[in-house]
Amino acid sequence: MLRSSLVLISALAAFPAAGAPTFSLPVDCELGETCFIQNYVDQDSSGEHTDFTCGPLSYDGHKGTDFALPSTDAMDAGVNVLAAADGVVQGTRDGMIDKIITTEDIPKLNGKDCGNGVSIDHGDGWVSQYCHMKKGSVTVSQGEQIVRGQVLGEIGLSGRTQFPHLHISIRDGDRVVDPFAPDHPGVCGGTYDTLWESDISYVGGGLIRVGFDVGVPKFASVKSGMAGRDRMPSQAKALVLFGYAFGSLPDDEMDLTITGPQGTVFEQTVVLKKTQAQYFRAGGKRTPMGGWPKGAYYGEVTITRDGVQLDHQTITVTVE
Repeated sequence: MLRSSLVLISALAAFPAAGAPTFSLPVDCELGETCFIQNYVDQDSSGEHTDFTCGPLSYDGHKGTDFALPSTDAMDAGVNVLAAADGVVQGTRDGMIDKIITTEDIPKLNGKDCGNGVSIDHGDGWVSQYCHMKKGSVTVSQGEQIVRGQVLGEIGLSGRTQFPHLHISIRDGDRVVDPFAPDHPGVCGGTYDTLWESDISYVGGGLIRVGFDVGVPKFASVKSGMAGRDRMPSQAKALVLFGYAFGSLPDDEMDLTITGPQGTVFEQTVVLKKTQAQYFRAGGKRTPMGGWPKGAYYGEVTITRDGVQLDHQTITVTVE
């Protein structure tokens, strides 16, 4: 589960720009528990990038807000995309496959970077666009009248994307609008009126998932949800704890601690070297001669930034 704990900025909702609609949460999940915001609109036009808080959660030229799932397993289970405001469907696309895009695949998209999606006209030039939806999930059609909260489809992995998420972009005519800072394009920092119907707190990074395994897992297995187990044999080759997280900054620290029936088994502090959208770290010990003592082993993963705890999660595995 996601339990990102450091709330840096809480946007003030329900005070939109003059004439703008308000928008509700476009995904049927609980922020900080079953989904999280991975990226925001890029506020820097210089070739660098920054989100509306001057934080790292964006990338150069990003024009929307990304609501991400913790794994492809969660995507496969199905998470609905919801209309964020009333309107009329401008257009839809469906039928593109769900897959992690590679550099070699990008030309094959033929400009369809959005993947499967829906665009909705809210009137007076305001449009919202929903991207990367699951193949075969789109439930609406062009010209259909839509009401706020109506199911449009499901979060997927179609188009130009590396992880399952919904990308929602909002435009006023030809202008890309950051719903967190609609009246301050190209400016970061401060507290702004927003287009959101209710408060959506900004979290500058945190843990997506933690787990135990019998060796250092592949990143693809961590992202898919396949890595991790709640039981393991005492003769497993190793006892490894991992933390899967988002939004790192240089000098963030991840602490990994394993405690067993006989006390502390493993402790490690990893200093992160760079800004990364998603990452994982793992550590543990090889199995001793005779195997691990049977019983419950507890894992703790903590991320700190500038000496302040950013997030903390625990996990248990039973050795038998």
